[in-house]
Amino acid sequence: MSDRQSAQDRKAQIVVEVLRLADEIGPDRLSTTDVARAIGLSQPAIFRHFPTKGALWLAVAEDIADRLQGDWAEAEAEASGPRARLKALIGAQLTAISRTPALPSILFSRELQVENEALRDVFRGLLAGFQSRLVAVIRDLQTAGDMKRDVSPEDVAILLTSLVQGVAIRWTLGARGFALAPEGLRLFDVQMELLRAKGGACDEKTR
Repeated sequence: MSDRQSAQDRKAQIVVEVLRLADEIGPDRLSTTDVARAIGLSQPAIFRHFPTKGALWLAVAEDIADRLQGDWAEAEAEASGPRARLKALIGAQLTAISRTPALPSILFSRELQVENEALRDVFRGLLAGFQSRLVAVIRDLQTAGDMKRDVSPEDVAILLTSLVQGVAIRWTLGARGFALAPEGLRLFDVQMELLRAKGGACDEKTR
């Protein structure tokens, strides 16, 4: 294995450990000393890979973004029809949060909200990308007559994104006492029924 590959592997290990520790002790309490101790490195060794704590958090955000974008693309590719695609996107997001339980805490952390503009920009762009995917599918549903047309696709996308965020917060505050994805998808079905066009032919198989 080359030195470059070793460095890449070490960086990936550090990112994974940051996510684990952010869930365990909270992103705002997490220090590079904690990360170094957990991996068995010195603190200067961490800074050889990431020159600042901000750079480390940016790498974490980019890793999350890459995985989420891959999850969204895969979910849409495997679904047939706009309603199934919409439900698959919501399900992929919920599943990703359940796999990375530190994510809600990171989104509301001081690190993201106050101290690290680059980190905030990554997550802001990620949210915009997710909502753009939702809007495209929602327009297809409205064109097909399966969703009310008197509500803007952008507002529906915000509503569904807020549903995901709300369930994720309730899951976090409730000590993860319920299965996140099934609960979120149950509420998605409720929301979709409320948005269904009168006389529309929503694909029942996706429920």
